[in-house]
Amino acid sequence: MRIAFAGNPNSGKTTMYNALTGRNEHVGNWAGVTVERKESTIKKSYYDGLEEMIAVDLPGAYSMSPFTSEESITSGYVKNEKPDVIINIVDATNLSRSLFFTTQLLELDIPVVVALNKSDITEKKQTQINEKLLAEKLGCPVVKTVSTESGHEGLKKVVSEAISLKGKQQKAPYVQPDINLKNKAAVEAADRKRFEFVNGIVKQVEKRKVYTKDKNVQDKIDSVITHKIIGIPIFAGIIFLVFYISQTTLGTWIADWLVAWIETFQGWVGGLMENTNPLLQALLVEGIIGGVGAVVGFLPLVMVMYFLIALLEDCGYMARATVVLDPIFKRVGLSGKSVIPMVIGTGCAIPGVMACRTIRNERERRTTAMLTPFMPCGAKIPVIALFAGAFFADAWWVSATMYLVGIVLVLLGALLVKRVTGQKYRKSFFIMELPEYKLPSLKRACVSMLERGKAYIVKAGTIILVCNTAVQIMQSFNWQFQLVEEGAESTSILASIAHPFAILFIPLGFGVWQLAAASVTGFIAKENVVGTLAVVYGVTNLIDTDELALVGSGSEVATIMGLTKVAALAYLMFNLYTPPCFAALGAMNSEMKSGKWLLGGICLQLATGYTVAFLVYQIGTLITTGSLGTAFVPGLIAVIVFALIILWRIRKSDKEFAAQYSLHSA
Repeated sequence: MRIAFAGNPNSGKTTMYNALTGRNEHVGNWAGVTVERKESTIKKSYYDGLEEMIAVDLPGAYSMSPFTSEESITSGYVKNEKPDVIINIVDATNLSRSLFFTTQLLELDIPVVVALNKSDITEKKQTQINEKLLAEKLGCPVVKTVSTESGHEGLKKVVSEAISLKGKQQKAPYVQPDINLKNKAAVEAADRKRFEFVNGIVKQVEKRKVYTKDKNVQDKIDSVITHKIIGIPIFAGIIFLVFYISQTTLGTWIADWLVAWIETFQGWVGGLMENTNPLLQALLVEGIIGGVGAVVGFLPLVMVMYFLIALLEDCGYMARATVVLDPIFKRVGLSGKSVIPMVIGTGCAIPGVMACRTIRNERERRTTAMLTPFMPCGAKIPVIALFAGAFFADAWWVSATMYLVGIVLVLLGALLVKRVTGQKYRKSFFIMELPEYKLPSLKRACVSMLERGKAYIVKAGTIILVCNTAVQIMQSFNWQFQLVEEGAESTSILASIAHPFAILFIPLGFGVWQLAAASVTGFIAKENVVGTLAVVYGVTNLIDTDELALVGSGSEVATIMGLTKVAALAYLMFNLYTPPCFAALGAMNSEMKSGKWLLGGICLQLATGYTVAFLVYQIGTLITTGSLGTAFVPGLIAVIVFALIILWRIRKSDKEFAAQYSLHSA
């Protein structure tokens, strides 16, 4: 038996799905957290019988007439797959809005059970809902539930009601009249009638306490946090605290302990293999343990950041952040909904890009998918942490600057895409539901942290492991598959592959094959940059040591890598702002649904990363030494070529727009 879970965003749908199935799907206080359907079996403890119950968690939707690709998934599944029963999760704190979707579900000839969720909150607010009368009016069972309490009796009852309805018919209380969907006025009139019907039911079944105060405590807090001026520095301050705690204090303390353990294990394995084949010893100790250890050593920084972001999501602040940033994003041709993918993208670019499907406007959706990877994700944190610790003595401003630059590049990129696509000003509206403030759940934050951390560890143990092993082999052999002698690493397979890229990187300050090889492997997974550097330089015992992270000048690593601080900063920015990993590019392709846009996005990301690194290195070198950096002219020519291509595309778009305007005028 297949049961579909459908409801408005932020109704507690995924939370109920997790409670019934034992899964830990991500939960957030905004639309777009569930971006595709998920399936799992319901635990036996919630029902009697031998038949397997499969729960299907569908993306949040406000209507069965889809406006976003996210709503299309829900509408398409329900209409085409025909689940046995639908459990419609209704937000009891906002009954009138939720029941609009309920009446549409009841018209589909599929049995529906209404889960009146968040009933604990309505009781606290002294709001009474007569669920028996509501069930009579809707013609379907109505069960009060609290999805955040896995042992709540309503959860077992709602499953029981769903099982009892299998194969039965329900009479819809309100049937939408046949209308011409292309007639906008007719559709709006029909929707008004449906709302009138729903509001009539709500008036009969709901008794809400009326508060005489114009503003309650939450309204007063929102007036400050979402203020168009004050809200921005508050947002910046909160994000700064997240990175300060995760990468300078708590995260670093835990990382120090973990790194010490990894080094001990690495030394123990090295001692056991002291008399074995040198290649096997280098492959296992330096390549596998050292390479993966260099990445896993930064795991605490990632985990602490995930935990803090989960707390911000759960308490309701992240939804406010999108409201604060909406006016800024509108000025560059986007909207507040573009903020959601970018915030999600700080954890991982893949779900961040996938969350773009909640954006209705096609150009905005594609632009957001293209620009979201500019926000440093969890996979890039090890790279930031390595260079901050090695070259800048763990200075807090390094991480904060990388995220600030990412935001600036997003805004500049959006303006650029706006000009390239020939978009003109249009008035737009942004509607965002603000959930009520609540104390965040430490349990849910821990679960969220562990789930995201698990994905990170799996990647470190699979993709990165394979990549580091391949790097070690390519560095150890030449093209004749002869073992490369010590001091002749430049004749290896890896060096020969990386040399052409190294030439292109000379104007950026890091034109050596080792750094080029690390950047190339970073396209597989950004964490590979750290692992590859550890392997190609043979410094796995130095990259993660506490002593090195605490050296003010970072002179030892700078000497080994041959980088100045300016060049190190340029190299860091190049790896952060060039195209993301292959998996994220696949997500971009899926959301854009256009090869032309995908190619344009990759080219923009490559040009951006190259230009930013060039400017940082050349200007930084000029400031610190009084002269320009190496190969200034070739690098300037490359940047000018990028600019000319963009200007040519803008002029072409302007001509296309002018031609269309003339045609319409005629």
